[in-house]
Amino acid sequence: MNVRTIVILVLAGLLTVLFLGVAQSQDDIVDLKADAFINHTRPAALFAHDAHNEKAGVEECNACHHVYEDGKFMEDEDSAGTPCSDCHALKAQGQQPGLMVAYHKMCKGCHESQVKGPMACGQCHVKN
Repeated sequence: MNVRTIVILVLAGLLTVLFLGVAQSQDDIVDLKADAFINHTRPAALFAHDAHNEKAGVEECNACHHVYEDGKFMEDEDSAGTPCSDCHALKAQGQQPGLMVAYHKMCKGCHESQVKGPMACGQCHVKN
């Protein structure tokens, strides 16, 4: 084998490993666990973000990652990348729901309005 063939094979191998790592990565699966919940009665929900959005036809981040200012929904803004607990305290504060209610209102509320998706506790909070 000449040097060129060896270099091509090594590069092909590295690219294969790189792409397999990306394809097998579970970065998309999010454990919706908040440290604010001290006594868990159920395990945290698992959420495959990209697969969910593709299946549900969700295209705008602010459909879930909303921003409100003075009680008004900000249409052109989203809170993607910000933990829900940064805005939602454990307990409700005025009109702003507490963290657990916010999670359930966002997820389950959407499933109920769309009449699809998991609605029972154990469908999202799967016990191992």
